[in-house]
Amino acid sequence: MTTTKRPASQAVYQLPLTDAGAPAVPGTYIYLPPPTDPAYVVRFQIEGCSSICHRGSLWVNIPAKGEKFSRSHYREYKLSPDFNGNTEIDIPIYEANAYSFYTTYTPLSQWSFAETPESKPTHTPTYYIDVCPRLTLQGKQVPVDSIIVFSTLSKFMGSFPTDWDNHLRGISQRGYNMVHFTPLTIRGESNSPYSIYDQLQFDESSFPNGEKDVARMVKKMHEEFHMLAMTDVVWNHTANNSKWLQDHPEAGYSVETSPWLRPALDLDTALVKFGKDLRVLGLPTKLTTVEDLLKIMDGVKTRVLGGCKLWEYYVINVERDTEAIVAAWVAGEAEFPENGFEPQGMQGLDEVKEWPLKLKADWLVEYALRGGDRMGERFRRRMKPSVGAALLSAIFGRFDSRTSSTPDQRAAHGAIYRMLEEVNLQFYREYDRDAAEIMEQLFNRIKYVRLDEHGPKMGEITDANPLIEPYFTRLPLNETTKKHNQEALALVNNGWVWAADAMKDNAGWKSRAYLKREVIVWGDCVKLRYGDGPQDNPFLWQHMAKYTRLMAKYFQGFRIDNCHSTPIHLAEYMLDQARSVNPNIFVCAELFSGSEEMDFKFVMRLGLSALIRECMQAWSTQELSRLVHRHGGIPIGSFSTDEVLNADKSGEGANGQTFGKREVIHKIKRSPVHALFMDCTHDNETPAEKRDARDTLPSAALVAMCACATGSVMGFDEVYPKIVDLVHEKRLYSSVNSTGGPVKPQAGEGGIGGIKKILNEIHVEMGNEAYTETYIHHDNEYITVHRVQPQTREGYFLIAHTAFPGYGNGNGGFGPTKLPGTKAKLIGSWNLEVDNTPETRAATIGDKKLLRGLPSQTKELRDIIIESTGDTTNIRIPDEFPPGSIALFKTWVPSAEHSEGLDTFVTTGARAAFKDVDLADLNMILYRCDPEERDESNNKDGTYDIPGHGQLVYAGLQGWWSVLRDIVNENNLGHPLCNHLREGQWALDYCIGRLERLAQKKKYHRIQPVAKWMKERFDAIRKIPSYLLPRSFAMVMQTAYNAAVDRNLELMSENMRTGQQFLKSLALVSTQVTGYMNSASLWPDKSVPSMAAGLPHFASDWARCWGRDICISARGLYMCTGRYADAREHILAFASVLKHGMIPNLLGAGKTPRYNSRDSIWWFLQNIQDYTNIVPDGLDILQDKARRRFLPYDDTWFPHDDKRAYSTSSTVEDVIQEALQRHASGMDFREYNAGPDIDSQMKSEGFDLKIWTDWETGLIFGGNQHNCGTWMDKMGESEKAGSKGVPGTPRDGAAVEITGLLYSCLRWVSQLYENGNYEYEGVTLDGDESITFKAWADKIQANFERCYYVPRSPEQDANYDVNSKIVNRRGIYKDLYRSGKEYEDYQLRPNFPVAMTVAPDLFDPEHALFALQQADRILMGPVGMKTLDPSDYNYRGYYVNSEDSTDFHTSKGRNYHQGPEWTWPRGYFLRALLKFDLTRRKTQEERVESYQQVTRRLAECMKAIQESPWAGLTELTQKDGDFCGDSCPTQSWSAGCLIDLFQDAREYELAESE
Repeated sequence: MTTTKRPASQAVYQLPLTDAGAPAVPGTYIYLPPPTDPAYVVRFQIEGCSSICHRGSLWVNIPAKGEKFSRSHYREYKLSPDFNGNTEIDIPIYEANAYSFYTTYTPLSQWSFAETPESKPTHTPTYYIDVCPRLTLQGKQVPVDSIIVFSTLSKFMGSFPTDWDNHLRGISQRGYNMVHFTPLTIRGESNSPYSIYDQLQFDESSFPNGEKDVARMVKKMHEEFHMLAMTDVVWNHTANNSKWLQDHPEAGYSVETSPWLRPALDLDTALVKFGKDLRVLGLPTKLTTVEDLLKIMDGVKTRVLGGCKLWEYYVINVERDTEAIVAAWVAGEAEFPENGFEPQGMQGLDEVKEWPLKLKADWLVEYALRGGDRMGERFRRRMKPSVGAALLSAIFGRFDSRTSSTPDQRAAHGAIYRMLEEVNLQFYREYDRDAAEIMEQLFNRIKYVRLDEHGPKMGEITDANPLIEPYFTRLPLNETTKKHNQEALALVNNGWVWAADAMKDNAGWKSRAYLKREVIVWGDCVKLRYGDGPQDNPFLWQHMAKYTRLMAKYFQGFRIDNCHSTPIHLAEYMLDQARSVNPNIFVCAELFSGSEEMDFKFVMRLGLSALIRECMQAWSTQELSRLVHRHGGIPIGSFSTDEVLNADKSGEGANGQTFGKREVIHKIKRSPVHALFMDCTHDNETPAEKRDARDTLPSAALVAMCACATGSVMGFDEVYPKIVDLVHEKRLYSSVNSTGGPVKPQAGEGGIGGIKKILNEIHVEMGNEAYTETYIHHDNEYITVHRVQPQTREGYFLIAHTAFPGYGNGNGGFGPTKLPGTKAKLIGSWNLEVDNTPETRAATIGDKKLLRGLPSQTKELRDIIIESTGDTTNIRIPDEFPPGSIALFKTWVPSAEHSEGLDTFVTTGARAAFKDVDLADLNMILYRCDPEERDESNNKDGTYDIPGHGQLVYAGLQGWWSVLRDIVNENNLGHPLCNHLREGQWALDYCIGRLERLAQKKKYHRIQPVAKWMKERFDAIRKIPSYLLPRSFAMVMQTAYNAAVDRNLELMSENMRTGQQFLKSLALVSTQVTGYMNSASLWPDKSVPSMAAGLPHFASDWARCWGRDICISARGLYMCTGRYADAREHILAFASVLKHGMIPNLLGAGKTPRYNSRDSIWWFLQNIQDYTNIVPDGLDILQDKARRRFLPYDDTWFPHDDKRAYSTSSTVEDVIQEALQRHASGMDFREYNAGPDIDSQMKSEGFDLKIWTDWETGLIFGGNQHNCGTWMDKMGESEKAGSKGVPGTPRDGAAVEITGLLYSCLRWVSQLYENGNYEYEGVTLDGDESITFKAWADKIQANFERCYYVPRSPEQDANYDVNSKIVNRRGIYKDLYRSGKEYEDYQLRPNFPVAMTVAPDLFDPEHALFALQQADRILMGPVGMKTLDPSDYNYRGYYVNSEDSTDFHTSKGRNYHQGPEWTWPRGYFLRALLKFDLTRRKTQEERVESYQQVTRRLAECMKAIQESPWAGLTELTQKDGDFCGDSCPTQSWSAGCLIDLFQDAREYELAESE
């Protein structure tokens, strides 16, 4: 026996795009896992003829295999639209990076009957795909979530290599796997690691051999210490004494490169001088009170601000501009700005003279002001003289020295002078606001650094310790700097602005932050000026790119310092440089943008692996719990989609043969911004400073339990008493863990190192094994965290007693902890004791040589009680469990230890179980609304009622999945269904009980394997803890649902199986509405599946089977889906009940059919025609025999059990002929049993039906004003409104769709006759006369346009049968011809597209296209078609059937068809639109546009069926698509008529290909 090799799997990440080209994924942030071998693919999915396919291309900068990444190099993928399917583009991912894509396309023009201008090509925004780096150690992948970073301040590490090795060894032994080094390059004069003197040289005091030492260190870290290396990259600034700045001052912001900074420089220079002159000025240099500071601030106001005359940078020079304007006026150089004097125009200039002064000044600001774009030179703002002269001309007239009436030049001078002074008022106010802001900022900053208790208290003001930090570095004058313009030598210092826009350059021309002193400045750093790209500062970009590549050469991780102040385009460029060296670099960032939305922008564009987040930012246990919750992972019991998506997937064929790679499909899920969650950073105060030193241990444990990268800083494990000053500190690190000996995983002295080792090992294990689910609980002083692996259900559980000030020494009254269905084993329990007395603290801080931790030790705590009851565990902590204590447990769920793995077991086997079910079985398995379910169970069972949610819409799988779908997608574990499942297993009992009862019935015996499969899965999940039941229940139900849907589509036609998702959803409606019913059938004597007109209102008994609805729906729901047998059964059933030449509106199982619809017979005959055209050997049906409920050509009524009933049979051919003959002969009858028994609303006259043919035109007429014999059949019911018995839409006369259907039938049977497939050539008339079908059709064709068309111009009315006085809307086709109310003929309704679809040759193509345009723009709603022109007097767009008012038009829903938007006519409208539009399209590209115009009009229907819990399309909506509560939420013809559209498209495509 040979075995077939299982194919390699191909991971596929589905990326659907919306019609606008945006990612159709939650949040639009796409974060993918590290690259794999073989490479996984991103599958772009574009549905049908999406708008972006119109001359569209997808552009992606993901490189092909072997290619280097270039951000600007996009590969083009032409988008080929496919109306019946999806466009899919697979792009493999070979490297990590921040990739991007966009689409270009030409937007569709508005559809028009005439040629329209071509739209301009456009492109979508750029979207990003971030691929996580693949980190490796010792040849093994290190998931980002298992990273533990250890941060060190490099200058305190001691002597290289000895001290460094000891520290690194101790870090490694504690389980850290990445070390973050603050910059290792040469430092500037401040000695801060972040003030870099030379970016290209490593610090020789640490690394005597420079780059070689760094290379050796990193290699040793990898090979011996098993750690990766990370460093900071500092792009935003350089040391203020960087030598290269003297050669390249253009690298910074100066008044030469940034002239808008001139006022800020003036102010800064004045402040520096003022600070030096304080003693001379008699002002205090030692500040002890606020009064001292206020004296200084008075001096700032008068001497600094006043002395600088900063207002000159704001205002205009009135004298200068007055002279210039008057001179231009005198010289005749007035320039009148366009629209400057509107609405008066040149004729109304006299009004300008009367303008108030303020209005004249405003006019000058709007039209004449120049130089107001930015700050800069003094009096930069100025008035354009020629425009100012125009205003003078408007007021005084033109100056002409040759005339005696020359305007007074002095008066003009005075007038413009006053206007300019008025202009300056607003500019002085602007200055005053900024000056106040400057004063406030200076006051607050000086107060903070000199007086505030929490400030640094910097002492006496001296030259070395100035009044305020300078905002500019003044480069020294030397031989190098003399070569430059001296204005280029004062460079802006770097800093940050509180709550600033991270995308805004604070030193740029749009900002006044440096002028208004809003910047918290770092005097040792110069801010670097990058401009818009390398072309703006070539040296700087080259220098920093070289620096970046050097860092990437040795370090596997980057920390972007000061990321929120770093220009994003610069960071993007530099990371591209880094990734050209190492594509798998781990990039995290210090980013405090102030908004999550802005964080996402940085993360997406830069491909950041994580943002640094700080545990020590929490000020309470509650806030700490929130942070842990934010970074802890997804909730326990979260829903999984990937397992179900890939359930039962195999790469093997039916006979075991291999056919390529097995695809493993992944949905791209919502991704948060990933964190590098640090228990403490080098910027944070330590627990001993901020909280209670004992909190070091619980904080470390809580961070370690989070499902993200984590980290710590040197000194945290050692319990350092305070933050290390990275600028001024000179002592070296010391640590008990850095002595060279082993760090043992146990309690001990010198901090928490031994326990941290245990925590770190667990964190790495959880990251490696994907422990992604977490439950976090806060209880007073405690936080508990339970983190588990979702497949194995193994986990770790932490109890942490936090230590904040005031918590005392007790156990905080923490009660027992219960872990339902979970076993637990104690790993260990410890507390931290710290000597933090003032004396000890002072001695530790006062050590002259070493940075030391406070005396501390961890101790093991005993007496943790673990009690088990079955699989449930209760944990009790002892009395001795003080703040600073933790207990750590290993957990597992015995009931989840299924032999195959529980998730695998519940998501497999379904396809085999469903392989033999048929469509009737699937109707029961998937659907059945409440009336149907009660019908099947003899009213014992209905649909399931979920407490707090309500009844499901279906008893079957769709009912459950409609609710579960959103729960799963949103991971909504708080939904009432989830609560219900946690409370008990009633839902499981209902589902399996229902299937088992059905399977016992003979007609549903094929359901037995399905019931067995589901029982086995439910039995397996019944044992698991209740909190996991929602997840497992959803997996079982989704697996079953997917298998049922797949089986359903398998039983349908190829077009349904391979079509786009929307088409598949429409096809499923066929199964939804077709099934067995006890109370309804197509026959009185046998039970067969029958079609419901809609659910739930038309589901059972007499209301289920409507002749018209079924015949309109059957082409789409049966023939197009391949359900030929069901189509035939329904055709024969209605053929059997032909009477009066009609089929019944209500079938009543053939027992009590009612004959009151004039149009149903024509839909029926069209149905037979469609059957013969679509179904293989479809013509055979013409000779099939139908048992006749009534006798042929005999209108005698008798009951269904009368011996005459079904005593004779007719062929379908004969039934067709009888219908045509009866209509040719005419009919005049009264309905059987006329009166309230069959219709309690109708007046007596309404039961009288008369139908006749006008042989002049060939049109069939019928009906009267008391009945409504077409689909618009709402009868007035309100006695209060006086509408009872008055139809809303009688539509008597010759309805346009009936005429179209009649003509279609005549042409068809005529052709059949000619081909020898139909016995009859025509019909007989009175006497011996006869007429052929062809001649009859010709009469209709000859008269149709004359009778129905309403021309666009009244001048053409004479050519048509038109009453010009009554016309409301032109360029349309009448809805009726010669009805009882003439104006009703001329109403624009959505019925004429039916005739266009079935009988296109009746229409003049040009007339048809314009009429379709009218319908498109007037009747088209979001989902349906307005049933009446909104300009019609009778239009009422909101239908409420329960309304019982005095309103004649709307009471009792009489306006059912007088405006509300019905869905099914949309299918016929789009079919007509496509049909006629294609006839005028000459090229393939033009034809594609036709399909795209149709697709655009399907968008809301696609959305509706996707979102509807009924998984169908509604019967109707209110005006503009508003929800209608009285509508059937799923209606057969709503779906069927859109499937018809896809069938047409398929037939057109096949015809083209042939």
